[in-house]
Amino acid sequence: MLKIVLAGNDFAYDIQALCKAFYGEQQISLENIKDTEYTFRKKIDLSAIAADIKIGIILQENYLYIYGEAKEKKKEIIVDEKEGLQYSNRIQYKNLLKRGLYQVLSQLTGKTLPWGTLTGVRPSKLILDRLENKESEEEIASFMKKYYLCSDEKIKHGMDIAKKELKLLQEIEYKEGYSVYIGIPFCPSKCLYCSFPSYPLEQFGHYMDSYLQALFQEIEYGAGCLKKKKLTSIYVGGGTPTTLNERQLEALMIKIHSVFPVDQVKEFTVEAGRPDSITKEKLLILKDYGVTRISINPQTMNQKTLDRIGRKHSVKEVVEVFNFAREAGHNNINMDLIAGLPGETLADMEVTLEQIQKLSPDSITVHSLVVKRAADLNIQFGGDCEIYDTTQMLKQTEYFLKQYGYEPYYMYRQKNATGSGSNIQENVGYAKQGKEGIYNVLIMEEKQTILALGAGGASKFIFPGERKLIRVENVKSVKDYTERIKDMIGRKEKFLSENKGIF
Repeated sequence: MLKIVLAGNDFAYDIQALCKAFYGEQQISLENIKDTEYTFRKKIDLSAIAADIKIGIILQENYLYIYGEAKEKKKEIIVDEKEGLQYSNRIQYKNLLKRGLYQVLSQLTGKTLPWGTLTGVRPSKLILDRLENKESEEEIASFMKKYYLCSDEKIKHGMDIAKKELKLLQEIEYKEGYSVYIGIPFCPSKCLYCSFPSYPLEQFGHYMDSYLQALFQEIEYGAGCLKKKKLTSIYVGGGTPTTLNERQLEALMIKIHSVFPVDQVKEFTVEAGRPDSITKEKLLILKDYGVTRISINPQTMNQKTLDRIGRKHSVKEVVEVFNFAREAGHNNINMDLIAGLPGETLADMEVTLEQIQKLSPDSITVHSLVVKRAADLNIQFGGDCEIYDTTQMLKQTEYFLKQYGYEPYYMYRQKNATGSGSNIQENVGYAKQGKEGIYNVLIMEEKQTILALGAGGASKFIFPGERKLIRVENVKSVKDYTERIKDMIGRKEKFLSENKGIF
């Protein structure tokens, strides 16, 4: 048990996230007490607290006190106005707080974190923003090390990705554009590791036609609601969009073509997804209607693991479907893999990588399994499946893929991923030259307004010239979405009316 006692009313999320990064296996509780109980520069007494790890923090205008205690180790940090501490400067205050807390936690655990004090999902965004502002690589590296305590390895990793992203962004008019996400939240069945909203065909298949009719209404609205912006990309995701039958899939393609300028977009992606949902006819439909990029996602090429995690397809089917896609003319195919699946070792990952390399997809995205899902899976397996440290798996995949001409082009960090508890692991997209996914960069680095249509869709409106983003969300339930489609459209209408002249 890790107990945090916080005197002050701010930064609780950041404090807990950093503690979680060091003590991923510990249950964490936070008690917020009134800072008026503590006179200026007074310390917190934690002697009465019954916990294995104790953290005490006082937040005041020009005074910051951090104390940690664990297994006979103790560490105390005091920051005041001499170090530029001003509560009114929230960004500076938070950075000083996190650096001080990091020092305490590092002393207690004997660990350092590759990304330092950064606990958000988009560390490369900080680097990309500075590259866009014409800062030198040396200036950026110094900043990342000084203010966020990042390791040299991760600074280089982030820099390589941010430079690749910047090059991709410079090739499109992203600042004046927008992209569309269309959600198909149905799947053939629910994979045991899945944490996304998805609805298995057996229980929810009867909603599919009515869902599409509602979705078509929102698509029609969406096509005309951002008239000042040019459409950059379309991304159809899920769920598994190819859960739709051939008739339904073609109807969706016809609707998209009827309202959006598909022939003018830089990229049109459909997550074909699970091999057991893909047919030759569906692949031909996607090609005929101008889809330029698809995903075929095996997650692993070990049959034992596929069976264990509830994937209703074989390794052989993955190969067959991939070959069907090539025969249908698809020349930009992504494949998703997951590191840290229960029971898998480095040897199992090596088998997967070797099998995938024989197919030679155009891009490969490597995900880390979140620890909660891994734990849930292991419970279902009677606790007899070891969860391997994904840190080594991710290094293994990076080394392997670079040998075959794949370079990382975008990444985001996965909170609470499997591993040692000292790392928040990453999801990394690798691609061959010219095969990078534009939409992935735009959504992950929050560089462009994304209009999200469908159940569970979260539109992100980027305000030009400002560090401001506002989300407008749809309901996740397929039933509620279908019955409340006018409300979903109304939410966007209300937001755009309130921000007339901007979008």
